[in-house]
Amino acid sequence: MRALVCHQLSDDFSGVEVRDVAKPSPGPGEVLIEVRATSINFPDLLLCQGKYQLKLDPPFAPGMDMSGTISALGEGVEGFQIGDEVCGGARFGGFAEYAIVPAAGLQIKPANMSFDEAASYSAAYLTAYVALVRRGHLHAGETLLVHGASGGVGMAAVDVGKLLGATVIATGGSDEKLAKVKAYGADHVINTRDGFREQVKALTDGRGADVIYDPVGGDVFDESVRCIAFNGRLLVIGFTSGRIASVPTNMPLIKGFSVVGVRAGEYGRQFPDRGRENVEQIWAWAREGKTRPYIHANLPLERTLEGFDMIKNRKVTGKLIVNP
Repeated sequence: MRALVCHQLSDDFSGVEVRDVAKPSPGPGEVLIEVRATSINFPDLLLCQGKYQLKLDPPFAPGMDMSGTISALGEGVEGFQIGDEVCGGARFGGFAEYAIVPAAGLQIKPANMSFDEAASYSAAYLTAYVALVRRGHLHAGETLLVHGASGGVGMAAVDVGKLLGATVIATGGSDEKLAKVKAYGADHVINTRDGFREQVKALTDGRGADVIYDPVGGDVFDESVRCIAFNGRLLVIGFTSGRIASVPTNMPLIKGFSVVGVRAGEYGRQFPDRGRENVEQIWAWAREGKTRPYIHANLPLERTLEGFDMIKNRKVTGKLIVNP
């Protein structure tokens, strides 16, 4: 079978290529999926660069979120059968014609979602849910400021924020992409090229945002500190800007806000019961048609690295799909 294999960690992805590899067999508690769609997530890029918090020794096949059809069942697997259309994911393996996934990480694909949509859902919406509900305690009527709003996790946060009853202000660096975010449901959009502090203040009658969702870091984090409301929650999602910011501790003291770290997967591992509830809730929303990921484009497996570059250079709105 064909698979995208990282055989050497490299900043420019020169150590990643499509190769012919042996088709795997599922072990106990695992299933073999014939992959129909896999979404590209920013951590996939970091894994291949050796910059993610999870470190894998090459060779490995990246790809966290996928959908497809069950081809074989490992020993002890219950609740699934060969031919079931499923979705969900593991930490790696999805950029391949076949992938091994723990049965515990799978869902029956909602009938109202395509394979592409189902493969775009889990990581982005779980991150948004854990951030906004579990860590940010976002309430209806509050103002949510979403940075990097045109990316996959950003658009998921816009979607979940509106579902929870918040007023959503979305930021980004492209008027064209922000227009898509506005059409997707954001109440207000701000291009960050000229800053955003004063516009956020104006839109909130001087209060600032109650919850700030920040997957960008760097200068965006620094300016967020200056437009957050008293008792606000500044959610640290990631650092796509490349710079890890810091804040003098007198700022949260004086302004009465919290800086809150978000690791959705680790949250579920630390609190298994709540982790299961998180997964059940986001997929319940999907089945009810209350949430829906935004698909930017589709690529064949051979063009996955082109997709990596598109993500790295911020040329994607929503999610980018690979169809092996």
